[in-house]
Amino acid sequence: MFKHQGKSRTLKHNLRIATILSFVAGIVNVTGFLAYQELTTHVTGHFALFIRDVADFKWWQGTIYFLYIFAFLFGSFVSSVLIENYKENRKLNVFVLPTLLESAILIGIAVFSNFNHTVTPHLTVCLLLFAMGLQNSLVTKISDAVVRTTHLTGLFTDLGIELSQLFFPKSHPNRKHLKANIKLRLFIICFFFMGGIIGGLLYTSFNLKMNTLLLGAFILIISLFFDDFRLKLITIKRRYRRQTKTSILSKKKVKPRFYKKDS
Repeated sequence: MFKHQGKSRTLKHNLRIATILSFVAGIVNVTGFLAYQELTTHVTGHFALFIRDVADFKWWQGTIYFLYIFAFLFGSFVSSVLIENYKENRKLNVFVLPTLLESAILIGIAVFSNFNHTVTPHLTVCLLLFAMGLQNSLVTKISDAVVRTTHLTGLFTDLGIELSQLFFPKSHPNRKHLKANIKLRLFIICFFFMGGIIGGLLYTSFNLKMNTLLLGAFILIISLFFDDFRLKLITIKRRYRRQTKTSILSKKKVKPRFYKKDS
């Protein structure tokens, strides 16, 4: 899920990482909005508000929205730098670092939110946007820009285009690839929605407030350990099969020796 890159990735790999990360993004999105009435997974709305405040000469308020936009950008930049820096190290899964950093940010925000006036709302929103920038860059690089999980605008656009292409089989004969893309978009949208619903229930009904983010961090960490464990298990099975096959072939090559009895 996290280790396969480029052409080695399949629809199954993309579906797994898309469901996990879109679910986490849904949690972060609703938690940030309920806590601060700000969007914390994308910057489209912040950019519009920034332009409005600049036009109205509200420089300080506009600066805040600029910082929100910059936080998302900087998160994407840091994620890409970490991946590129350690890409040549074959023994290290480079996508672990941005994911662990994102988890640490979510845990830190949840813990410090229990102490009043410890972290300002604007800083918290910046940290959440930074974490989502990390995630968006991570999943974009790992899936070769096939999967996006932190916002739905582009997803609904792509889904609309691909659904329309189903009505033109002559122009788009590769139906299998087209249906796979539609399935991927629907999975991301559904799990983003589910993350938002569960996050909202935990925030309000269970009164977890910002501690809701701990669920997102927990899911990220568990997925990393599961992915690593699963890869090790597959490697052990392949090694065992290879050794078994080699042993069988070596036995077949050994010819029995016959000795003449002494008269």
